[in-house]
This record gives sequence, C-alpha cells and structure tokens, in this order.
Amino acid sequence: MRPSNVVLIPCLLLWIGSAFAQSVEKEPIAVLELGGAGEWSSNGGGLSLGPEVAVEVTPIENRLELEAGVTPYFSRHSTEWETDLLFKKPWTVSDKVEFMLGAGPDWIHVREKGMTRNSMALEVAPDFMFWSSARHRLGWYLEPGYDYDFARGHEQSAGVTFGLLIGIP
Repeated sequence: MRPSNVVLIPCLLLWIGSAFAQSVEKEPIAVLELGGAGEWSSNGGGLSLGPEVAVEVTPIENRLELEAGVTPYFSRHSTEWETDLLFKKPWTVSDKVEFMLGAGPDWIHVREKGMTRNSMALEVAPDFMFWSSARHRLGWYLEPGYDYDFARGHEQSAGVTFGLLIGIP
C-alpha cells in the first residue's frame, strides 16, 4: 500500500462516517400553514372571514424567517384577496413553542359592488407557534395582525389567523 493511501483511506472513512452520523432531528426546510382568518376593518366594513395558506422558510437560522401567504376574505358585499410577505424575527421559547414578530408588505385586491381596486399596505404580526413534538412536524399557530392600507382613506384593520402547521422535511 502506498504511503499516500495510508492517510487518504482513514480520512475518507472518517468523512463518510461523519456524513452518515449527522443528526436526524433537523428542522423542516419549510413550514406550511393552513388555517382560517378573520379581519375587522376600521371603515365600518365589519367582519370578513376566509381561509389562509402560507409557507414559511428560514434563510438565516435564529435571525430571519420569511412567510409568504394568501388569504381571500369574504363579506356580505365584497371579496378581498390579501397577499403578504412577512419578514420575521424568531425566538425559541422551548422545544415545542416559538414566538416570532414580523412585518412586511401586503398587496390588497378588493372587488366590491362591481368595482375593483388594488392597494399596498403594511402588515405587522406577532406569531405564536405550538408544536406537538420537538421535531416540528405538526402543530398549530395563532397570529394576530394589524394592517395599514396606503390607499386613499388609509383604512386600518385588525385580524387573527389560526390553524395547522405542517413541517416539510
């Protein structure tokens, strides 16, 4: 056996062993949020309800999470679609509980009495996540929020979203 192989073979075996010995308990690459939402408008529009779907990823561990979501709200006289992108700072409370504070742009598309309007808003949302295990595969969330619309009238609204968390391995 050549002297270079004496060094190369043990290094290769150590590298392969460490690759297979990596932790199985890694975080999901994304989290899917499926739930329901309610929103109360400051302009007297009343309560609007609808389903919510969002996907959350972690580009910088313990520093930044990105959540992109869409929610159609239905009320008696209108339909409103909100599409948002939230930049969130996460805090781990325990193995099963996380808290995040996020803010970001919100695109609003409203169809009311045959007329359509689009506007941009700012959304601020704290997010409480409760996992069934430390593996973060299944859980539930509660996310209250506040929107400030930059369109004429500067409508403000408060809402809450809640539902199921599904970790995507």
